[in-house]
Amino acid sequence: MQQYQHIRQAAYEANMQLPALGLVIFTFGNVSAADRELGVFAIKPSGVPYAELSPEKMVIVDFDGKTVDGQLRPSSDTLTHAVLYKHWEHIGGIVHTHSTYATAWAQSQRDIPIYGTTHADHNTVDIPCAPPMSDEMIAGDYEYQTGFQIMNALTERGLTYEDIEMILVGNHAPFTWAKTPAKAVYNSAVLESVAQMAYLTESINGNAPRLKDALIRKHFERKHGPNSYYGQ
Repeated sequence: MQQYQHIRQAAYEANMQLPALGLVIFTFGNVSAADRELGVFAIKPSGVPYAELSPEKMVIVDFDGKTVDGQLRPSSDTLTHAVLYKHWEHIGGIVHTHSTYATAWAQSQRDIPIYGTTHADHNTVDIPCAPPMSDEMIAGDYEYQTGFQIMNALTERGLTYEDIEMILVGNHAPFTWAKTPAKAVYNSAVLESVAQMAYLTESINGNAPRLKDALIRKHFERKHGPNSYYGQ
């Protein structure tokens, strides 16, 4: 339907950025784009190669995970997206990939330490890794419960979805979010880059220290603080 064309187009363009940025191979990922007024989001169809995608193939789903419009099955991760949209009212895009370095940290069940200023340009804390899900959650509605695993992990760290826009799910892979799908893709690329740099840092120096608090504050605030001066 024409009323959904804008989010279908946004979801399509954002999904096509994933292979272009080297964040996915085959069909290992998905992006969604939400319209808050309509109470729906557009998401990549399940198992369709990126080269075969088009805006029209994006599936429209409501915040309960029910398909509203579309001829194909939505991504198998749709319920995770739905849970996050339903509970986090200020996001408009979500990305899930299995990008190599971020996924390796997730499989290691480790937070990504804040080692350098590239990390601090985007976050003031380690990138959290949610613990693997309990057997009960896995045996239940797995994708639905993944959304709660993400939310619970942030709450347990004293963080909100507005404090940090990326997370690892233990033994699984990364998720990122933002006010727009394009920014969520940006966050996914940043996460992968930071994950790679952290891995290389520990490979060079297994005792590398975390970044000094003064440098964390300086680099984050020059981009995001009240007196920011980065950019035009």
